Amino acid sequence: MSAFIVLGAQWGDEGKGKMTDFLAEGADVVVRFQGGNNAGHTVAVEDKKYKLHLIPSGILYNNKVNIIGNGVVIDPNAFFEEIEYLKGMGVKVTPENLIVSDRAQVIMPYHKTLDKLKEKSRGKNDIGTTGKGIGPCYTDKVERSGIRICDLINKAVFEEKLRLNLKEKNAYITEVLGGEALDFDAVYSEYVSLAEKIKPFVKDTSVEVYDAIKAKKDVLFEGAQGMLLDIDYGTYPYVTSSNTVAGGVCTGAGVGPTMIDSAVGIVKAYTTRVGKGPFPTELLDSTGDWIREKGNEFGVTTGRARRCGWLDLVILKTSTRVNGLTSFAVTKIDTLAGLDKIKVCVGYKFEGKVIDYFPASLEDLAKCEPIYEEFDGWDDSVAEARSYEELPENAKKYLRRIEEFTSTKIAIVSVGPRRDQTIVVSEL
Repeated sequence: MSAFIVLGAQWGDEGKGKMTDFLAEGADVVVRFQGGNNAGHTVAVEDKKYKLHLIPSGILYNNKVNIIGNGVVIDPNAFFEEIEYLKGMGVKVTPENLIVSDRAQVIMPYHKTLDKLKEKSRGKNDIGTTGKGIGPCYTDKVERSGIRICDLINKAVFEEKLRLNLKEKNAYITEVLGGEALDFDAVYSEYVSLAEKIKPFVKDTSVEVYDAIKAKKDVLFEGAQGMLLDIDYGTYPYVTSSNTVAGGVCTGAGVGPTMIDSAVGIVKAYTTRVGKGPFPTELLDSTGDWIREKGNEFGVTTGRARRCGWLDLVILKTSTRVNGLTSFAVTKIDTLAGLDKIKVCVGYKFEGKVIDYFPASLEDLAKCEPIYEEFDGWDDSVAEARSYEELPENAKKYLRRIEEFTSTKIAIVSVGPRRDQTIVVSEL
């Protein structure tokens, strides 16, 4: 039996979809514990590419139970759109293999309206949200005015909460943000219909996860986004609205920390991020453009181009500490193939000192100057490797430096997008 976490160790987009899909083969249950349909995972299986946003990656296997935990915020329309998309791709999706927490918060139409209007009102100080209502939904959760799935499927409770919320939200939307009020009857009618559709999928998922672990089943907890987008430990305020770190599993899935065995950090062989904020190793030159094009670094959910830079081991050391990582899975070393020289950041110069941790203050982070080590590159033959021994020697030196600096072993190396382009170096 094993209960383990798979999460992004950088700013997201590390290849979690592929790695979760790969690791899910050996799991019985796959659990999403935070975020919403602002996430985007691309999984390549043979000649098909699947783009997932809300539903766990284990759905691509017929014999897995997939759980959306209470820490996730759910847009019912997006939920059913994704189900129809998957069915159209030949994937089985039923209440037997997909379960939704009765405690998960519901994204309402006013959340999406508020998200877009508030982002617009920020002007040049915008955060870069996806406009999908994620932040406003989490705000209502913390403010204790949110509507949960268990409220949605109780007509009387839903009607009462919706009336109260819509009265308050409409006033703010119209009087402060200059938007148009939402109609109660239209929202109520739509969501009552959605409640009937979602009801068969709903259970107490904390019980489901607990029972699975106690029954000695293998449970994989799947994170969305990445450590540096965590609401507490990320580059605040340019972060998501949930806890993306390993600790978020306990509150977002309803299990205690003593029930979790290990945590795997997914690491891209270079660094990317979307949106604003300091980025010490960013490459604002032809090399950065080359990496972006070769790595297809454009968002699954937004389509936005990602900023690209050299691998930052200070970030990985911080991620190891905050998440208690037991191993890494390194992805996209094939993207770097063809570069003559490859750099890695091993520290920051900050106010006359050398530091190896990630500052909380964005102002301090902006002052940090990366300290680099340089490595010889490797060629495109890396994509053909199917064992660690077959990797180019320069690639192995690169990987060994990651392990040495972070004191964390590399368990998996991905040399391409397909399942068969995955090398298991050591057992998790």
